Amino acid sequence: MDIAYFKQLLIERRAQIIKNLDATKMEMEGLKDVEVNDDGDYASLCTDNMIEEAIQQQQQRELEEIEYALKKIEQGEYGICEMCGEPIKPLRLKIKPFAKYCIVCREIVEKEPH
Repeated sequence: MDIAYFKQLLIERRAQIIKNLDATKMEMEGLKDVEVNDDGDYASLCTDNMIEEAIQQQQQRELEEIEYALKKIEQGEYGICEMCGEPIKPLRLKIKPFAKYCIVCREIVEKEPH
């Protein structure tokens, strides 16, 4: 497995998320100064804010998972399923480079009640 390739993928995705989060933060700051003329504008602004916050939370979680994957690379544990200990297939890592589980174990984890 080409660890350098996956490390580069993770670093590039991390940079993109940080850029997105910074842009969203600046946009949210700008919305504080927007003049709301009626209930429709206010409702639209609230909906937009809720969507932006959900996206921010999802990207923040992904950023944490990327940081975790980068630590696993440093520790020499990258690409190993945290449940069964088997190697995660490179195709899965290309799609989700911060995957913690192989496909089989991921399905088991997702079926478990939270």
